Amino acid sequence: MTLPPSTDRDHWVSWDDYNKLVERLALVIHESGWKFDKIVCLARGGVRVGDVLSRIYDVPLGILATSSYREAAGTQQGQLDIAQFITITRGTLSGRVLLVDDMVDTGMTFQRVGEHLRNQFPDITELRSAVLWWKGHSKATPDYYVDKLPTNPWIHQPFEDYDSLRPHQLEAWVRKGVRS
Repeated sequence: MTLPPSTDRDHWVSWDDYNKLVERLALVIHESGWKFDKIVCLARGGVRVGDVLSRIYDVPLGILATSSYREAAGTQQGQLDIAQFITITRGTLSGRVLLVDDMVDTGMTFQRVGEHLRNQFPDITELRSAVLWWKGHSKATPDYYVDKLPTNPWIHQPFEDYDSLRPHQLEAWVRKGVRS
């Protein structure tokens, strides 16, 4: 499938490009020399990134659900909701923790989640952040990133097709050969 060209308003990403970005992020972190004990990814956008990093680094993965993009069919940021609990595979959050998301947009989520984690988990000794995209208007600076976007485009990620897809539509896609 051919994607439209990216512009200052729209940044298009294929599955292949997305996977390469995650791998590049893993290398950026590795090349920094920083060692971490656990990863916390923000659901939903950071789950795929966190999963791959957790596998590559062989460290426990924690998942924290957050939500702010519910307005206007998920295209406008609203009030930030942070889940009360974190799901993690081993123990609790402590030591050096890498906070992972797909992007830092305004920076509000990263700032609030960072405060939340430090307050809820006093055994965290160091908290750093990693994203695929860092938007130019953000008020937060991630520790690790792959692409800094000087403007504020909507990033069209490959899994967005599923946002409006329902089971009966998937069946039709499969029959038509759109998905195999």
